[in-house]
Amino acid sequence: MSTEILVNIGPQETRVALVEGGATQEVHVQRASRHGLTGNIYKGVVQRVLPGMQAAFVEIGLERTAFLHVADMVPSPNGSGHAPELPPITQLVHEGQQVLVQIVKDPIGSKGARLTKLLSVPSRYLVLLPHERNVGVSARIEAESERLRLKGILEQVQQELAPNFGVIARTAAENAEAEALADDLRFLLRLWASISELSLTAKPGTMVHGDLPLSMRILRDLMGTDVERIRIDNMGEFHRVQQFAQIFVPHAAPKIELYQGAAPIFDLYGAEDDISRALDRRVELKSGGHIFIDQTEAMTTIDVNTGAYTGHRNLEETVLKTNLEAAQAIARQLRLRNLGGIIILDFIDMRSDDHRAQVLRALERALAGDHARTQVYPFSPLGLVEMTRKRTRDSLGHILCEPCPTCEGRGTVKTVETVCHEIAREVQRAARQFEAKGFLVLAAPDVIQRLIGEESLGLAELEASLNRPIRLQSESAYGQESFDVVPL
Repeated sequence: MSTEILVNIGPQETRVALVEGGATQEVHVQRASRHGLTGNIYKGVVQRVLPGMQAAFVEIGLERTAFLHVADMVPSPNGSGHAPELPPITQLVHEGQQVLVQIVKDPIGSKGARLTKLLSVPSRYLVLLPHERNVGVSARIEAESERLRLKGILEQVQQELAPNFGVIARTAAENAEAEALADDLRFLLRLWASISELSLTAKPGTMVHGDLPLSMRILRDLMGTDVERIRIDNMGEFHRVQQFAQIFVPHAAPKIELYQGAAPIFDLYGAEDDISRALDRRVELKSGGHIFIDQTEAMTTIDVNTGAYTGHRNLEETVLKTNLEAAQAIARQLRLRNLGGIIILDFIDMRSDDHRAQVLRALERALAGDHARTQVYPFSPLGLVEMTRKRTRDSLGHILCEPCPTCEGRGTVKTVETVCHEIAREVQRAARQFEAKGFLVLAAPDVIQRLIGEESLGLAELEASLNRPIRLQSESAYGQESFDVVPL
């Protein structure tokens, strides 16, 4: 399957699309006003310690204080990977203490950033762990022979160059030469020395080290051997990315191209349309079925429906085919929308255990290419599939959208009839508060039209009971739920 990376550079925004087989699979957006913070290292100050939660709130200069849990302060013993014994957090930090911390999860919604004291500094092939000593290999490298080869190389170069540091081989290290890995480690050691020196003089609440810009970070995170080319639509950024690639990702440099086509770069393969559709709640399936995706603060729920698809043989066949198609669509939408955390999938009910197993296998296969870690659980007694997907940054919807000012994020608005009743109650409330000769009601055109028409009898009865006139005025600038009652 052919894979391309499209990079669109705007005045204050960079967008990257990962296209596989002519379909957009992932979209990354970085805005000057809302730069992703994951991976940044800060010098912070502990503001509050919560012994009952084994956590602390740390001021690092962001809008909201960040969250640091004791589990993100204690390394695994001897690099075993097992959860260490967690001491009381009061033994590790105290209020007013200065700490060097790293963001592992961007602020999301009303939650502040998630921090760790177990710093990690990534490069092309490796991740340097300044406060650990273990040597590891990414779980995404599955071939046992390659894992053993990499671990052997890393153990040797670690002893020679960085005996007091931990080192992990990233997925991109697969098939990398020993010298390339050693060069990568030397670069990381120089970078860490610079970070350490800067942290000594940095003021509390300031950033000590920031991650690469998005256009260069994709070479580190998304660039694999199967990527055929990277197209960039900006001359200046094209040269900067090429220079970076020649130093850190030499094999990628020949694949980087300057896009000079007449059409916008995201019109290729319909990437722009894919982004627009990814903001809709409803996703159409080719068979005629559809899925509904609802994202909340706590979790994401996905509901599968047959829609217009009726099948050709029987109901079970129709349900199975729709669910199999939905499994593919769900896996793609999770990547495209970057949905993370707890995800509940409500497939159409299936009686056959074999059909359920087929749907689970299809979902797991479709998720295999996802760069984020996923975990899928069997069907529950209620017929639901629970899964998790690692969340380290905002979803596409959170980046590109904001709550509706009319419904305030509920996804619904009050009906015209409901608003009319609210106006009647507000007029009664105003009549008790003010010695007015009458009242002026300003509301949206549809609301005024209903007050004049279907609600006219009720309005006349209200006027009679108050013994005061009520004037109506249509305001096109008002939303459906907005109105004012003015005493005259």
